[in-house]
Amino acid sequence: MDTLEKAPPVKRDRPWLIRTYSGHSSARASNALYRTNLARGQTGLSVAFDLPTQTGYDADHQLARGEVGKVGVPICSIEDMEALFEGIPLEQMNTSMTINATAPWLLSLYIAVAEKQGADISALQGTVQNDIIKEYLSRGTYIFPPQPSVKLATDVITYTVRNIPKWNPTNICSYHLQEAGATPVQEMAYALSTAVTILDSIRDSGEIAAEDFADVVGRISFFVNAGIRFVEECCKMRGFVEMWDRIAEQRYGVTDAKLRRFRYGVQVNSLGLTESQAENNIQRIVLEMLGVVLSKTARARAIQLPAWNEALGLPRPWDQQWSLRIQQVMALETDLLEYGDLLDGSPVIAAKVKALCEGAEAEMARVAEHGGMVRAIESGYVKRELVASQTARMRAIESGELKIVGVNCYTDSADSPLTSASDGGIMKVDPAAEREQIERLTAFRARRDPEAVKQALEALTAAARSGANVMPASIACAHAGVTTGEWAGALRAIFGEYRAPTGIDGVVATRSDSARIQALRERTRNTGEQLGRPLRLLVGKPGLDGHSNGAEQVAVKARDAGFEVVYEGIRLTPHQLATAALEEGVHLIGLSVLSGSHAELVTEIRKELDELGLSRVPVIIGGIIPEADAVALKAAGIAAVYTPKDVDLNRIMSELVDIIRNANGLDPYEAAA
Repeated sequence: MDTLEKAPPVKRDRPWLIRTYSGHSSARASNALYRTNLARGQTGLSVAFDLPTQTGYDADHQLARGEVGKVGVPICSIEDMEALFEGIPLEQMNTSMTINATAPWLLSLYIAVAEKQGADISALQGTVQNDIIKEYLSRGTYIFPPQPSVKLATDVITYTVRNIPKWNPTNICSYHLQEAGATPVQEMAYALSTAVTILDSIRDSGEIAAEDFADVVGRISFFVNAGIRFVEECCKMRGFVEMWDRIAEQRYGVTDAKLRRFRYGVQVNSLGLTESQAENNIQRIVLEMLGVVLSKTARARAIQLPAWNEALGLPRPWDQQWSLRIQQVMALETDLLEYGDLLDGSPVIAAKVKALCEGAEAEMARVAEHGGMVRAIESGYVKRELVASQTARMRAIESGELKIVGVNCYTDSADSPLTSASDGGIMKVDPAAEREQIERLTAFRARRDPEAVKQALEALTAAARSGANVMPASIACAHAGVTTGEWAGALRAIFGEYRAPTGIDGVVATRSDSARIQALRERTRNTGEQLGRPLRLLVGKPGLDGHSNGAEQVAVKARDAGFEVVYEGIRLTPHQLATAALEEGVHLIGLSVLSGSHAELVTEIRKELDELGLSRVPVIIGGIIPEADAVALKAAGIAAVYTPKDVDLNRIMSELVDIIRNANGLDPYEAAA
């Protein structure tokens, strides 16, 4: 019998970098999680920082109360950074850090730790997001006005190009633009306009010689979103590749094709994850991943997948492992990496790519007419466009035009065993984590050399005032024992702080002729007449949570329903919100908290309201709030709790009218038909 010849080995492309986005509670707890994930086959780290770290506050600051360790790891000093990477050789690791306003500082801490490990700094590999421009449009973790913020971002880029050549010094992040409502055309246009703004700033600064500028262009990377319409997402990515190649060649004169590559990482769409029938999120995540891996010429270089239960709360280690295994099965078990580009030559794909590129180029031209991305942010143009797009999306979900399985269709479901466990299917941060972090911070301050800290901060201040690159002084601050709050505080004293436009004033609500919305407006008007003036709603974003999409949509819808709306944007203290409620004479306060700090913030706000004699003003809250917490909040006097499953804004508005009526001794209306 003839021996069968062995088939030649199949040549496979190397898989993308496999990450999970994680960090919580404390540096030591996060370190244990990182080492576990690396042992399970993760090939890079992606660090999530808590909100105080992202916005430049120490753990004991008033605004940090209730926020420490909730959405990421708290980093107050070099001691925390050392604990975070204990046992992980940084010279051998590829680390991504999602950090923006404080990116120069967190990178400085990372470099300082690497130096203490004895690493060759020029060999470090990784990424800092360092895309401050989109923070004014979506996540809200900006600190300073746009112009000095762009200068700090370019400081990071020019420093790393010279000293850490393998580092990606900015990750232009369209991910959060899509989360804020951007269409594929808007996502492409605003991300590429942001990249142009940053590169123009570096070129015009004169800090990089003309002959070296192509290397700067080559280090620009992107971080994108991928939604459930995975065919369109595939086309979007191919469009990004084409447009970036043209921009790099035609605008910046880059002749080396390798330096014109559109290098990007991705996290698939968290906006599309649902609280209702959360198990459906698994297939959503897999399908969304196809959008960034099918096309070889536009394939992601690094991927991190959300966990199935992120609309419920903080994922557990097992949930993150599930997302990790999805990537590993796609990369190792399927034959995807054995072929060239599967979409080349398709006229359908080519036509869609062409349409997306033409739309994006037209929107980029409109941004340029407004004076570029910074001016378009300061004027409120881009924010208004995003709020309008998100409003259109919410209206489509409400009407059923946009179908979401388990949310507005096929809503009947058996009980899920995934969420029936005693932990509710999520991880909860130990309430002691904040107190313990403050204790560590206090002890660290007591041990350090105060004179060294003083001199380091003086050098940082001098660099910032003179316009010099702040990175060398920031690295010296890290070694001297300066804290996150002190670093940011020194720069706040120079640059000031900033409040971005909310975007809701320019959105004209589309008035529906449906009987339901007309009845709702009539009830709002009648109730106002009975109380002697129009109903007034205060929409508030307390604490450091800057994800304002939900608050903006509630504000827009409330105006459409006949309310007068007071909305002053993000990052307000409980005292500021209570004072606004008093000064504006509101009938109802609606809070939006997505960071998990709802219990602490509600307690503080109720205390402030009581002190101002406003204890009878009803308070509602919306956010990612576990059922057990919702029960506790209602028991504490909160009139209603809304979570991501509550997408019918007409119903919510009707309930708000009844809450106001009940608080003022009026009989409630029947539920709107």
